[in-house]
Amino acid sequence: MAEIGFVGLGNMGRPMARRLLDAGHAVRGFDVAAPAREAAGAAGLPLAGDMRAAVEGAEAVFTMLPAGADVRAVYCEAGGLLEAVGPDTLLVDCSTIDLETARAVHEEASAGGFAMLDAPVSGGVGGAEAGTLTFMVGGDEGAVARGEPLMAAMGRNIVHAGGPGNGQAAKMCNNMVLGVSMIAVSEAFTLAERVGLDAQTLFDIVSTASGQCWSLTSYCPVPGPVPSSPANRDYRAGFTAAMMLKDLRLARGAAQASGANTPLGSHAAALYEQYCADGEEGSDFSGIVRMLRGAG
Repeated sequence: MAEIGFVGLGNMGRPMARRLLDAGHAVRGFDVAAPAREAAGAAGLPLAGDMRAAVEGAEAVFTMLPAGADVRAVYCEAGGLLEAVGPDTLLVDCSTIDLETARAVHEEASAGGFAMLDAPVSGGVGGAEAGTLTFMVGGDEGAVARGEPLMAAMGRNIVHAGGPGNGQAAKMCNNMVLGVSMIAVSEAFTLAERVGLDAQTLFDIVSTASGQCWSLTSYCPVPGPVPSSPANRDYRAGFTAAMMLKDLRLARGAAQASGANTPLGSHAAALYEQYCADGEEGSDFSGIVRMLRGAG
């Protein structure tokens, strides 16, 4: 079993670290936020007093951080991970961040002689707790081979997307599809309500027809058809609207930088900006159906 440091013990990092611990690995965690540390301690995770202590002697270090600026700071600033870890430590960043920062941190890690992966995940808090995440991994094949047995403790699917940064590229493309499809499904249910078609009837038809998609069959945005969806819990978040907006903005920025034409992705970002501006940042992203109903 491996010695693992885990930096970033929020809603995703905490259950991911717990899965590694349950798989028999020796895990030491750290988070700068006191509430996150308290929650991690309550979950039975061994904690270090600071980041350096968390990663000392680790064979691998995982990070799960809020944004690109945090990743750059944790890895590259004075006293950061690139100074704190041993030369043979595998670095795995599971944050969802912009492509430019991901590749820049890869470059600095490589210049220091470190093996690094960008490995953002899909599956939300539920997937992290169940160990069923999908990892989208960027980096060289040797580093992927080293990291795969560890990621397998936290996820069901581990996909090598290519070189440095390609994990982030895959994640932003996936979540652009997710955001657009959730809006489309929500619009369909809103239209059905207005023209007198029962929601369950619409679900039964579309779930077996050409409009079938994950946003419908696994995460239906209206109460009833999918009992496990947040719609049945007053849209208590599994994946917040703020996080969806973050990912859509990352995709929009990458599209602008690369010259890709993504009008639906850009419009989805604008709709989630409106939804979050209405005070729904902490609600589940599927709750956008409520805004669409009101806009009608």
